[in-house]
Amino acid sequence: MSARLVFNVLAVGGICMFTGIMAHIGFSFGAYWQSMPPTTFLEWFSANAPLVGRTIPLFVIVSFIGLAGSLWYDWNDPWRRGLWLAIYACLVAIFIVTFAWHLPVNSQLLARTITPDQVPTLLDTWLNLHWLRVAIALLASVLSVIAISRSDAPAPNEDVGDFWR
Repeated sequence: MSARLVFNVLAVGGICMFTGIMAHIGFSFGAYWQSMPPTTFLEWFSANAPLVGRTIPLFVIVSFIGLAGSLWYDWNDPWRRGLWLAIYACLVAIFIVTFAWHLPVNSQLLARTITPDQVPTLLDTWLNLHWLRVAIALLASVLSVIAISRSDAPAPNEDVGDFWR
């Protein structure tokens, strides 16, 4: 097994697992949280939220290790380099939303400085921005699969300039 393959597997696997975990949080917890009375939600969140996102950093680290290695191996291939850089841009966008909105709001929810009457609107915004992160992560997942799927040589019936080679 080549080092390039290891980095590609780490990149694609990490990004796809990261996407899956975020989708799971949205699908599994989003409707559940919205179904709770605000005070019950605040109690649940302060007690359980640290457990929900515990695995996310692991997959982010794996993703970045894989991305760094894949980008290094494909630096001289402008097409693949562009895909890996686009994936980095997707992850940076996710981190901007996370650090600008989700982490500060999560901290307020954990500290219970949010009043119950603020919870429904805050939770709607939290989930809408969460789905934005999931969509961006899904785009990164698709781009990572495309990056490793491209053959170095076109098939006999393909035009060299074909985007999907």
